[in-house]
Amino acid sequence: MLGEGPLWLAEEGALYWLDIKAPAVHRVVPATGARQSWPMPERIGFLCPRRGGGFIGGLKSGLALIDLDGGRIEPFGGPETDLPDNRLNDGKADAAGRLWFGSMDDNEVAPTGRLYRLDADRSWRELDDGYVVTNGPAFSPDGGRLYHTDTFARTIHAFDLSPDGELDNKRPFVTIPAEAGYPDGMTVDAEGHLWVAHWGGWRLSRYRPDGSLERILPLPVSQVTSCAFGGSDLETLYITTAAIGLGEAALRDQPLAGGLFEVPVGIKGLPPGRYAG
Repeated sequence: MLGEGPLWLAEEGALYWLDIKAPAVHRVVPATGARQSWPMPERIGFLCPRRGGGFIGGLKSGLALIDLDGGRIEPFGGPETDLPDNRLNDGKADAAGRLWFGSMDDNEVAPTGRLYRLDADRSWRELDDGYVVTNGPAFSPDGGRLYHTDTFARTIHAFDLSPDGELDNKRPFVTIPAEAGYPDGMTVDAEGHLWVAHWGGWRLSRYRPDGSLERILPLPVSQVTSCAFGGSDLETLYITTAAIGLGEAALRDQPLAGGLFEVPVGIKGLPPGRYAG
């Protein structure tokens, strides 16, 4: 329905991804085709591995520790219990083990979305606001830059990220033209280029660190939601897409909508960050 959040775990040789609206975590081992699925009790926006094992997830009601094999979900609160129409969306950990995640208005109307940092002691801090729909985040290979997306404004912002986790110098990095859809999830490769999924744009785009467009990767579906590098050499892109909101005619034109795509690109990615808490 709404594929999102691809995550490669090298120690398992497995790709995890989410269905937000028909809430579930899915797993596939590309080498064997083995698959598993775990239904979630509510909408899930992100899944991030923890250094100590297991995952942390962003649910509609807040943050939770998730043990898929043990079937345990342990909520520990969240920053927006006063905003019942909001939900958590994309989230990723940086190299220092801090978790960065955004929120959004689930009705996609009000600018109530915010960007947060969750430290290892499970305390959170709001670092930016004014979003209807947040997406990303992503980090430069040296850890000195954070990318975060204001999807409805079609703008990806860059921030300077200090070693102690402070943000500074927010500026537009890329603004997507209307004909190319809306920027959604994204990832950075080992060369420091940013790969961006285009909701409504039938593509991924790769941007150089200066914001110039390096290439377009066309896809046979319109609603491209996110991407992550995986495979034994981290040179394969795994791309999630969505079928939500498409009518019968659109689904006939793009029968693979909502599919998970595997695209060898010959460019090395970076392993995912792991939350230290």
